Amino acid sequence: MGFECYRDSWGIPHLRASDARSLAFAQGWNAAADRAWQLEHLRRRGAGTASELLGADWIGWDRLVRQVRVAHKAQEVHAALDAGTRAWVGAYVDGVNAGSPVALWEPWTPLAVWFAEHLTFGSGFPAKLWRQRVRDVLGEDAVARFAMDGPEPVGSNGWLVSGERTASGAPIVAGDPHRFIQLPGSYQQIRLACDEFDVVGLAMPGIPGIAHFGHTGGVAWGITNAMADTQDLFREQLRRHPDGTVEAFGPGGWEPVAARTETFAVAGGGTQAVEVLETARGPVVADGPGGALSLRGPVDAAPDLGFTALPKLLRARTVADVDAALDDWVLPVNIVMAADTQGGLLHRAAGRVPDRDAENSRYPVFAWDERYAWRGWKPMPRKPVEQIATMANDRGIAAGLGVEFCPPDRADRIRDLLEARADWNADEMRRIHTDTRLPTADVLLDLLPALDLGPDAAALRKRLLDWDRHMDAGSAEAAAFAAVRSAFTRALAALPVFAPLAEPTGHPPFFAPWFALTTRIGFALRHVLDSGLVTEAERDAALAAAVEEAAQREPVAWGEVHRLTAWHDPAPGQDPVGPLDGMAGDAECVLSTSGAPGLSEDFLRGPAARWVWDLGDRERSRWIVPFGASGEPGPHQRDQFPLWKRGDLAPVVTDWQELQEEYRMIDRPAVFEDEVGGFGRVAIVPVRPAEDLDLVYGWVTEERARFWGMTGHSKDHVLEIYEYLDSLETHHAFLVTRDGEPIALFQTYEPAADPVGECYEVEPGDIGAHLLVAGAREVRPGFTGELMGVLARYLFSDPAHQRIVVEPDARNAQAAARLRRTGFTLGPEIQLEEKRAQLAFLRREDAPCRGVRS
Repeated sequence: MGFECYRDSWGIPHLRASDARSLAFAQGWNAAADRAWQLEHLRRRGAGTASELLGADWIGWDRLVRQVRVAHKAQEVHAALDAGTRAWVGAYVDGVNAGSPVALWEPWTPLAVWFAEHLTFGSGFPAKLWRQRVRDVLGEDAVARFAMDGPEPVGSNGWLVSGERTASGAPIVAGDPHRFIQLPGSYQQIRLACDEFDVVGLAMPGIPGIAHFGHTGGVAWGITNAMADTQDLFREQLRRHPDGTVEAFGPGGWEPVAARTETFAVAGGGTQAVEVLETARGPVVADGPGGALSLRGPVDAAPDLGFTALPKLLRARTVADVDAALDDWVLPVNIVMAADTQGGLLHRAAGRVPDRDAENSRYPVFAWDERYAWRGWKPMPRKPVEQIATMANDRGIAAGLGVEFCPPDRADRIRDLLEARADWNADEMRRIHTDTRLPTADVLLDLLPALDLGPDAAALRKRLLDWDRHMDAGSAEAAAFAAVRSAFTRALAALPVFAPLAEPTGHPPFFAPWFALTTRIGFALRHVLDSGLVTEAERDAALAAAVEEAAQREPVAWGEVHRLTAWHDPAPGQDPVGPLDGMAGDAECVLSTSGAPGLSEDFLRGPAARWVWDLGDRERSRWIVPFGASGEPGPHQRDQFPLWKRGDLAPVVTDWQELQEEYRMIDRPAVFEDEVGGFGRVAIVPVRPAEDLDLVYGWVTEERARFWGMTGHSKDHVLEIYEYLDSLETHHAFLVTRDGEPIALFQTYEPAADPVGECYEVEPGDIGAHLLVAGAREVRPGFTGELMGVLARYLFSDPAHQRIVVEPDARNAQAAARLRRTGFTLGPEIQLEEKRAQLAFLRREDAPCRGVRS
């Protein structure tokens, strides 16, 4: 699998190969090189062995992953892939294992990583446990008053602007996915180029291709989560028999249940046992109030995770191609926007949402009632684009796919900002990404005038009413507002009406974040205040007390208390990322950086990347990630953080001449190979002039290669020389590789057909050679000697060759000394057209290397 890896000034990898499979190998190899520790974490999270590495905090996760049978289902999905996609995924895995110290990835591991990463993502099944609890405690009408899924709300944004509203007349697609901010990042900036396609985008480590955000030059796309409901919980009635077998009561009566027990190790000692049960609906994931609960998702209905869409997206040239690729998408369900250079625009949902009873989407339902059986898949909605389209986890076109969505405030704010002008360009899109206006602030501020407050609190009220509603890092009013909101949220959570919701749930500890009452109230504050559960007197008393409490605090800027606490899985010896202050935004701002209202203003979730795809010129596109391109300590691990914090964007570079080649792996038929102990596997492969031009030109024009005689040549001139050599029967050019990486340029010639042969008496069996060792090679004693030994073995492997002839520049004393050390005999100096040369000879019988004697 041959490939090249280049880097731009930010360390972003640009990978190039001849075909898609070689490129997939390169992407896997690069992921292992840049993010080895992250890949190990991802592999373990998909296999249910995270606790063995990370400790007891991951026991709940490992139990769930094993109960859901993530690894087993990944294997089933892998087996069901078409041959082409399976080979493509396999090449990626081969690359990961080739680039890792230990080859541990299985052919199905990327599918397990994908499945595990989205197991509770977005509008996940734990929300149904929370809704059931609210219904049981407060009644059906109260459920909608806590309408915000998850332990933290999502906050992703996306927008599309047609050419009618851009300065260039070409569309722009932009956005920012909001996930847990982590180091290394959940997205990797990357470029993937081969004969079939050339795509820049944001890849997910551990996953081949570019799934969510990409620009192929002809078409660009991006997504946000659709908040679709795709997973159901079924109340199971189980009965156990003395022989250990288990049955579940289904629509047709008692049915067999697959049952077994698994164990896993935990760092620090000890093991955990988990019972794995799978009914006809799906795996049992909880056994709490009301009995056992089984989980059914799209993968339980069909062994498909949508991976066939990934290589199709890379090959897309138009919006129609993206649209067709997304017909194969499975999970998570996304809202997609795309535009192409031909004027095509796309706004659609993609994924699989089961068609079933509405009750399934809200609560756990009875496994034995046929009413709740799945009836196929819902059609994916789409909508024409009229100049502007937005997506921000709001209902929008996804309204029929889910139950709970983010409020429309962010989407409305984005549209208002975009409609303010008709000359947008890529650079200006940062204004949208970093907008800090809090549209929901008036939910509390409108209540302040009626409150009876003391002098200090009244002064604070005036400041807040005069405040511009922007959650800027330097704003003292933003911090004061957040303090009021936090104290108010805690006061509401302490009201007697909500007390039953704070009691133990009986569900596994893993689900505890979904039952956190204070944050639930904080995220759904607007709905809770309109619920009738809180009287006006309780509301006003709680709010007045909150303002009084905040008024007694020392003034601080919002950025002093609103800090990023990134999730960091440090490799051994690395320090975790401490809280980073100076942050702007808030949960319902476009710059959505959500803490835990009532508990902490620190946040873990925010823009995990920002991207702007310009369809007029891909090089005008922009992107940024929170920390850096590399997951390993070094200059590019955190160098993008200052830009990300300010809201700036880095340019997308697509000109290969502006990139620095870092690594090249050559994989083509070799004329000779040799395994050298302690050195590596050395291969001699023919030069392909056009394909290898950048590499060869870079070597022969370095100052250190001045004796090669090409330092002043143009790239076209060098290409012409090697194309000429390639046409000859008597002269040959080779690359020498060690473990796939090119380390030298090697050329051979027949002296009788070369000007050298006119300067000395050619003997039968003479073979001429030139060697240029690449710069920046591993410096260690014996390197060149080992290499020359391999080359001698190659030349003398032909019985016709009896003597090697070399003619380095006579001024190159170092070369002459090296030749003597390796057994060459110096001959006379000769005058060639381009240099005065020192002849040297190595006869077969004098070769100090194995396997060359007659």
